[in-house]
Amino acid sequence: MKRTVGTTDRIVRAVIAVAALVGAGVAGISSAWGIVLVIAAAVMAVTASSGYCPIYSATGISTTGQRRRHRHGVSAH
Repeated sequence: MKRTVGTTDRIVRAVIAVAALVGAGVAGISSAWGIVLVIAAAVMAVTASSGYCPIYSATGISTTGQRRRHRHGVSAH
């Protein structure tokens, strides 16, 4: 997996993960909103720690500052 998430993006994702966990605690971990927030926190934490986002990869987006190439050789902006 090639890194698609840059440093600033990773920090933002980590902050969102912490905020989502706090929100889940406030909403109640076993409530519907709490479960949604725990899942969102897990996704944000994994993408922040790995530096890889499958949605970014599928759409050709990269916040690493490096230009990425699509499968057909067209540069992404």
